[in-house]
Amino acid sequence: MSCHTPFFTGLTMIINAAEHAWVIGDPRFPIDLELASCPSRPPKSDYTAEHLISEMKLYGIDLLVGHRLFAPDDSENPDRLSSAMQEQGLAGLRLSPIYDKASRWFDDPMMYPFWERAQELGAVFNIFLGPDQVEQVASMAERFPGVKVVIDHIAMIDITAPDEAGFGQLLEMNRLSNVYVRTSLHNPSREATPYRDVWPFLKRIYHAFGPERMLYANFFEYLIMKEMIPFFTETDKVWILGRTAEGIYWGGRE
Repeated sequence: MSCHTPFFTGLTMIINAAEHAWVIGDPRFPIDLELASCPSRPPKSDYTAEHLISEMKLYGIDLLVGHRLFAPDDSENPDRLSSAMQEQGLAGLRLSPIYDKASRWFDDPMMYPFWERAQELGAVFNIFLGPDQVEQVASMAERFPGVKVVIDHIAMIDITAPDEAGFGQLLEMNRLSNVYVRTSLHNPSREATPYRDVWPFLKRIYHAFGPERMLYANFFEYLIMKEMIPFFTETDKVWILGRTAEGIYWGGRE
């Protein structure tokens, strides 16, 4: 994940940990659906870095954007990670097992050299996964406690399903101090803004992980998290709106 110069608000930064940027129709940056994270939903209009920067200035938000990796079993991945972090200033990566549900690779021994290197480097990984994949990510995070893991989109839980379908396992990951949760209320919600049907699940995450291990998601929910959630204290908001992400992505860095 690359980072722009932070905008400071009060005690800490306000950090949007969930944005993407793209352009369409530019031959310099062709969109290859075979490599796209969302091949079934290609973009219809530009969402440029310039636009995102203008939004940052409007809201006073710093921004983190994703980066792509190679196939999981590529033996050069550990060295690629070292190069990206040590030479290019990368803080971490977003991995998306949700698009590869037919195979289980996250805690496969073939990945151990990669995770060992990640642990040495202090890398951070945002994980976009489905509820049925929580267990394999928990297995990896427990084996490699030096790898920071941010669970994206509340693991895309089905709020109509019982805890056994994945949300319960997500809550149980609170025992692993290297695991964090990024909220993204709009994904599991069945309602319009402000996604009140997800608030009870958010409260359970809050009680399980605490604000120090929570990050808010994106522009969709910034004002919801800042102004509307009744069980967040002002100190909680400092963590959720920025300090947690600041510690994960910038902690210990020059």
